[in-house]
Amino acid sequence: MQLFLLLLAVATAAFSTPVDETDQSLLWGPYRPNLYFGIRPRLPQSLMTGLIWFSTANYQSVQRSRHACEQDDRLDSYTWTQYDPREGGIQEIKDSQNNVKITTEFLKVPGGKNGGSWAARIKGEPMDTSNPMHISTVFYSGLEGLGGLEMQNEPVPQGFDGPVTFAGFTPDLDDFTIRIEDGPGNVYVDEASRIGDAVGRTSFAGYRVEPGNVWQAKKYIMDQIFARTGEILEPFRSQENKGKVPSPSFTLQVSNNVQPGSNLFAVQKTFSGPFQFDVFYESASANHNLDSESLDQGILALTSAFAARFKSTFPIPPSNHTAEQFSQAITSNLLGGIGYFYGSSIEDRGFAYEWDEEDEETDEKPRGPKLTTPKGLLTATPSRSFFPRGFYWDEGFHLLHIGAWDNALSLEILKDWINLIDEDGWVGREQILGEEARSRVPKEFQTQVSTFANPPTLAMAVTAFINRLKARSSGPSDFDLGMGMDDNSAQMRMSDGARGVSTLRDIHLDDQDVARTYLNSIYVPLRRHYEWFRRTQRGQIKQYGRKVRSRPEAYRWRGRSETHVLTSGMDDFPRAPAHAGELHLDLISWMGFFSRTMKEIAEFIGEDDDAESFAENENAMIQNIDDLHWSEQDQMYCDLGINEDDESYHECHRGYLSLFPLLLGLVDPTSPHLGAMLDLMGDPQHLWSSYGIRSLSLSHPEFGKGEDYWKGAIWMPMNYMALTALHGKYAAVDGPYREQAKKIYNELRTNIIDNVFKEYERTGYVWEQYNSQSGEGRRSHPFTGWTSLVTLIISEKY
Repeated sequence: MQLFLLLLAVATAAFSTPVDETDQSLLWGPYRPNLYFGIRPRLPQSLMTGLIWFSTANYQSVQRSRHACEQDDRLDSYTWTQYDPREGGIQEIKDSQNNVKITTEFLKVPGGKNGGSWAARIKGEPMDTSNPMHISTVFYSGLEGLGGLEMQNEPVPQGFDGPVTFAGFTPDLDDFTIRIEDGPGNVYVDEASRIGDAVGRTSFAGYRVEPGNVWQAKKYIMDQIFARTGEILEPFRSQENKGKVPSPSFTLQVSNNVQPGSNLFAVQKTFSGPFQFDVFYESASANHNLDSESLDQGILALTSAFAARFKSTFPIPPSNHTAEQFSQAITSNLLGGIGYFYGSSIEDRGFAYEWDEEDEETDEKPRGPKLTTPKGLLTATPSRSFFPRGFYWDEGFHLLHIGAWDNALSLEILKDWINLIDEDGWVGREQILGEEARSRVPKEFQTQVSTFANPPTLAMAVTAFINRLKARSSGPSDFDLGMGMDDNSAQMRMSDGARGVSTLRDIHLDDQDVARTYLNSIYVPLRRHYEWFRRTQRGQIKQYGRKVRSRPEAYRWRGRSETHVLTSGMDDFPRAPAHAGELHLDLISWMGFFSRTMKEIAEFIGEDDDAESFAENENAMIQNIDDLHWSEQDQMYCDLGINEDDESYHECHRGYLSLFPLLLGLVDPTSPHLGAMLDLMGDPQHLWSSYGIRSLSLSHPEFGKGEDYWKGAIWMPMNYMALTALHGKYAAVDGPYREQAKKIYNELRTNIIDNVFKEYERTGYVWEQYNSQSGEGRRSHPFTGWTSLVTLIISEKY
């Protein structure tokens, strides 16, 4: 037991081997974030588990069965209150419609050579204690690919009253067992009310599922429950028996039957009142012997260590305990929203809009959507309920936050994205890998086109890593100093096991050779990606008599429609009419930032000639931003369009677009253009609000009109970029606008924190965007992708 508790304190020295063992400590996790609770390894075609629950208060309540995260479920909230991807954590799910609060606890137990073992606890209690709570839970385990999974218990028609055990094997996991045990004090439905062949305390079923379909476990399980229930209730349809219909607690049950060759198993328990049961996955190579007592103490150690480390990593004013809980929750939700996806995507390498065709040799490319070879991706998801898949433009922001918590984890995710870059240098803007991921995406958005880009935010993650390297080389880390921990926590964290996990998280920061090896490994594909942007998204200068001081660096987003520029990330933000000659301010700004990132990598790995070339590109882009995109008449940066006379003109819309050179730190602190941009940012008639910077001016004729997605709402990533630029550059460097930048920074930071926290307290969620006139959360929720950047804003981690 003592050895086990030492393992559980945070991790074991078994995972202390740098880099090579990182996959071991990150092998298991709730990597099915589209489910309320689903554990799987970071392996293709392997073991998948999930949780289903529904109320048996009446026959109508089964229609409120829960499994996949759905906004239509209208849950009060669901949030990981504490979660670390290497250790585990706690999630709270509040479902007042079914009168249950479910807590899921997940604990990773390192050891052996197959990713270690893990334990999960599912607990339930009534939200309204004045009303009865009758909940049926189904925990399932399914196996894809090579291997086998078998029930070890001897099946009995009445079900089981004790633990249920399965034995399994796969080439990647080797031998393992899964054991499901009741907790103390469970109260089951009244056994005197059983009818016919009613089950015992635990029902079971085994299903033979076709390859690639285990993700549809809920359909197999619930279809069988409904079919069986229909058969039982048939005699009660007569008039004389209508008043004798049995309780749904005894009819809404799986079959207590295992089909030959089953690869999906369901274990069902139906409770009356509070309940608890544990799931133990034990890897044979780890030789663990997990039990409920060790899980109790392991969770206690985990939560204590998490709180101490969080306080050190993301410091918050000590008097604000509520804000600290909020900050922990949105960080944990981001980390708990990391998923592993594997499968084919749909790509079209020949599609082009008419205004793009002249620049692309589309006739030589095969047209039409086609399935690719399967690929894998570890990625944070923007929203578990609405966007449970990888998004390029979101991921760079995710990795800023993840990297501050666990540098090596952010680099693992970044490397997976880098591995998706093809030989041409392209990577799809949405990674919809496999049928499970595709089931959550409207058909019109499933196909990715090989000339369509997205803002290159992966460059932000690389720059953040290099900045952490520079900061680490200048002094000891908080961990080394034991900052933010009491004596007991510090002693626990400095144990051999804790030091092993710290080594894994920080190995690239502590060893510049390891950092250099990593940057070398991503440099060539990232450079190919950079050149893909410069080649495929290049805009026209000479054709329309545009004059620049520097080399022809100009850009436009391919793949726009008449009304949307989805590739820019700001979907419905006003733009000029679609034309092959238009130029986009945000894209040239992104490319200036991307050039700076490539220069920093090249300098670090000793590619001096490349570094000089990237620096020249950056300077050329910055000069051309002024030469091409500054409108003296409007005193703002703008897109360029082409009018009916085939002449170039500035297309100006006050909003996020106007601020891009500032947001990405490309404007000199002494430039007079900076003053105009700060005036625009701080003007309540345009972008300033009490809740954050608006996406479109309040005075714009399209404000709040049409789709109203990027036409006035407040978005967290853009506000974070503004705060980053103000804090790190314009409020920090001497210049004529320093004091103005300071004032805007302080007020903007306060407004954002106060409003996002207020809405979280009011609704139980953080949101995709916020109304700039009321501050109310809007659209998708929970949206603990880039909206969780508020944690970095609170602790001023830019």
